[in-house]
Amino acid sequence: MNTLPRRTVLLAMASGLSMPLGFKNGTDGSITTAINAIKAAGQPQTFLGINLDGASSAIVTRGNPNCHVVLRGGGGGPNYSPEWIAKTEELLVKGNLPKSILVDCSHDNSSKKPELQPEVMRALLAQIAGGNRSIMGAMVESNLFAGNQAFPQPKEKLKYGVSITDGCIDWPTTEAMVREIHATLAPQFA
Repeated sequence: MNTLPRRTVLLAMASGLSMPLGFKNGTDGSITTAINAIKAAGQPQTFLGINLDGASSAIVTRGNPNCHVVLRGGGGGPNYSPEWIAKTEELLVKGNLPKSILVDCSHDNSSKKPELQPEVMRALLAQIAGGNRSIMGAMVESNLFAGNQAFPQPKEKLKYGVSITDGCIDWPTTEAMVREIHATLAPQFA
């Protein structure tokens, strides 16, 4: 049986969602990957699915106009600098897409060191305070306690509030970041 690649099915489904959706750049750093995904998700799509009565049917979507790029770093380095943001803006404009960029402060943007996420956020705040309006948000990896733990392992060995996936910053660091963001940006948008 011939099946569609998983990515094709996910893009078709994304085109039917009625909510904003972000597409991360490739792990090699390619922004074009995310741009192409946004274009595909923004168009009407048809795919096989199950209707509300439980029967197989052709699902037809209208396209999702609310997609954005998520810069996660890649190719072994970060991609949140003013130069990378400008390059991403140019690619979005060239693709006739809104300049809407969310930056992932984790992954390659923080060299996979959770404790560096506040530095990435500060660099973004400087760009926004300097007038950049294409950066529409940022994301951090946060949990109650810092770090991460191996999984699977017996439940009784798991530490409460510690990530079982990517390394995270702890709640006090997260709270300090949120307060810093507010102090920096609130006067500008008041």
